This record gives sequence, C-alpha cells and structure tokens, in this order.
Amino acid sequence: MFLSVFDVFKIGVGPSSSHTMGPMSAANRFLDLILSDEWPRPAVGAQITTIRVSLHGSLAHTGIGHGTGRAVILGLMGENPDQVDPDLMDTIIAKVERSQRITPAGHPAYNFNPVTDLVFDKQHPLPGHANGMIFTALDRDERILLKRVYYSVGGGFVVTDTELDQMRAYKKTAAAAVKVPYPFSTAKQMLEMAARSGLSIAQMKRVNEEAHMSPEALNEGLDRIWDAMRACIERGLKVEGIMPGGLKVRRRAKQIHEKLEAEWRSNRPNPLLANDWLSVYAMAVNEENAAGGRVVTAPTNGAAGVIPATIRYYEHFHEDWDQEGIRTYLLTAAAIGGIIKFNASISGAEVGCQGEVGSAAAMAAAGLAAVMGGSPEQIENAAEIALEHHLGMTCDPVAGLVQVPCIERNALGAVKAVTAASLAVKGDGSHFVPLDACIETMRQTGYDMSEKYKETSTGGLAVNVVEC
Repeated sequence: MFLSVFDVFKIGVGPSSSHTMGPMSAANRFLDLILSDEWPRPAVGAQITTIRVSLHGSLAHTGIGHGTGRAVILGLMGENPDQVDPDLMDTIIAKVERSQRITPAGHPAYNFNPVTDLVFDKQHPLPGHANGMIFTALDRDERILLKRVYYSVGGGFVVTDTELDQMRAYKKTAAAAVKVPYPFSTAKQMLEMAARSGLSIAQMKRVNEEAHMSPEALNEGLDRIWDAMRACIERGLKVEGIMPGGLKVRRRAKQIHEKLEAEWRSNRPNPLLANDWLSVYAMAVNEENAAGGRVVTAPTNGAAGVIPATIRYYEHFHEDWDQEGIRTYLLTAAAIGGIIKFNASISGAEVGCQGEVGSAAAMAAAGLAAVMGGSPEQIENAAEIALEHHLGMTCDPVAGLVQVPCIERNALGAVKAVTAASLAVKGDGSHFVPLDACIETMRQTGYDMSEKYKETSTGGLAVNVVEC
C-alpha cells in the first residue's frame, strides 16, 4: 500500500478538509470533466448553460458552518484549495452572488444562482458516504446534459461514486498496483519490513517516495509542508478578535502566547510549561483554520493543529532538533496516517473525531517518538497509545462550526501525543494492544456510532450547548 506524504499533508484553506477543501476540489473536477472527452458531447444547439449542485448528508447538515457552499462557489470559479488567496475569497463569492453567473477560466459563463442552484438537502443522504455531492449541468431547456456524484472522504480526498465502489471492492488490488519497495498496509507488515531491512519507518517511507520523485524534490516538498504549518502557527499567534460564524468565540492564542512569553523571560517555574506551549501552538493553528486561513491537512483540517504543535514543541524543547529531524517526523507520521486511512478512516463524518484528532495524535506520537530515537516497535507503540485513548470520541461541532470543541480538542490531542511518545520511548516497544487492533477497533466503533455524533451537529454538544 502506498499513500504519499503529500496526499496526507495537503496545503489548503479552512475550516474543513472534507467540507471545504473536498467540495472545492469536486467542483474543480466537474469543470475539468465538462472540458474533457470523457462524456457524450451534447448535440448542436444543446449546450451547457446552467450548473446546479446539491449537498447531502453531513455536508448538508453542517455545510453552512463549515463553509461548504462558499467552497463550491470558489471551486466553480476555478479556484484550487492550495492556491486560492484567502483575502480574495469574499470578493469572488460576492461577484457570483451579484451576477448569478460563474466564469471559470477556459469556460463560457454559466448560470449559477447560489440561492436556488446550491441546495443543502438534509432529507436525502447519498448511499456511498456521509459527505455526498451531486453536480449537474443543464441546457437552456433544463435538460440534464451531465451529472456526477462525488464523495469527500476525508482529508481533502474526493472520489466519484464509481471510484468509491471500485476503491472498496478492489482496495487491496488497487493499493498493490502502486509499486514501491516497502508496500506495507498494516503496522504488522511495517514492523516486519523494518526488521528485515534494518531501516527505520522514516527511511522506508523515504525509499517509497523516492520511487516516484527525486530526493531533492522530496526534501523540498517536506520543507514546504513544515513552512506552511509554521506560518500558520505564527499567524495564529498574532491575530485577535472574534471568529466568524455567529458563535462569537474569541481568539485566545495571542493572549495566552503573550503570557507564556512573559513567564519564559521571568524564569518563573511552571510545571505545566510544555503543555501550555503545546496547547497554544495547536490553538493558534485551529483558530486560523476556523477563520478560513491557510492550513495543512494533518490529516484533516479539523485536526490540523496537533502535528504542527508537536513539531514546534520539538523545536522548542529539544536542543538537538534539526531540519532533517522534521523531515523524519513528517515521513513517520505520514506512514502511520496512511495505515489508518487504508484500514479505517480519518473522516469525522464516517467515524467521529476519533478518526480526526485521534489519528492526528497517533501520527504525532509516532513522529515525535521517531525524532526522540525510538525504534520501529516503540514508534508503533506510541501511535497505539495515542489512538487508543481517543477511541469513541464523537464529532459534534456546535452550530456546525469548527470551533467548539474542535480548537481545544486539538490542544489536548497534542498533549496526549507527547505523553504517548514519552511513555513509548521509555519502554522496550513491547505492549499488549497492537496498533492494527486499535485501528480496527476505531473502525468498528465508528460504524456503530450514531449518525448524530458524526459531524451532523444533531447530537452531543451541538445540541446541549444550545439547549442550555
């Protein structure tokens, strides 16, 4: 099995990889399809004049709070998640709302009225996945010329209904089709390959990546990912005010950061110092995400703060840190994230927040254990500890916004990740629950979890906070 580090870590915009980046990418795909030869071209006189989109399942229930409608409009205007300028998004959307037209580059103008042509359909979930979308192109006589179903399956990944069926039916075969030297799809296989080869997890992951790109390109890409993560932390530590969406949640990272800086300069003892720094770094990222800023899926936007916080912690508290260590961290974390995604899910709409912050904490614990000198067995142990203690975590965002409990949840996920790494490297790598068993437990738990606790905002805090 091979999932690139650059599939796990993708630069985009907030507030959600599945509800914002995914729908924007789906719109991009539909535009590309219109220009392609992959569908029967309409007869003369039957040209596409109108595009309509319907959102289903979790996308319908929490799409307004997650900015899904905005993402669809931006995508239909040809904007990509990794390139769109967050400062121009409101202007682009206002133009579409005013003109009721979309004008993507390379296309004629199409009719698109966001009020009538973008439907949040809460009554008809699609069968393939909780995050379903239907894109339809019509002619001036309202005849359907082209229609596609897309699913946003977590972490910014988007597949058609056909691709989803193929992925599920031929998962093992499809994964094996990508040839790499170390094609592990489970933690057990990963440890066996590490033992036979004498390589670390990061080294095996690097060899797999370099089967498809040069070492220079890999290093440049890894550095670009960390640069984007660190820039997100720095922005989040400087901005104050109220986050958008109507809950009037105030940004806190800047104020907490200033207090920590003052403590640091005064040399006053603080037994919770490391936890406090971890928390403020994670909160800075997720406040930026909630505001629609530039973030990196890690493995999702809703869990985007855990990994940057623990890498920044590594820089802050480990005197022997270096750039190669950060690359090792990212490669190790991506290896664990790939195993989790392949065998379970990183989507809150599928398995709850155990699949988002739980997966992020497991990845972060593994990455940190690696740079602390952990063996493959200790790294696998660290990931298992972190994931095990997120099992059963629901996804119940208040008002459908990625703010409460999401921002603080990332802070606690980072703290758990560091604790898990520390426990693991102090042991010999032997432990009772294998990571594979923990991942399968997460999958089963998510399957059994009520839909109202899986990113629909129809249960949990999303209901009880409002009722109180």
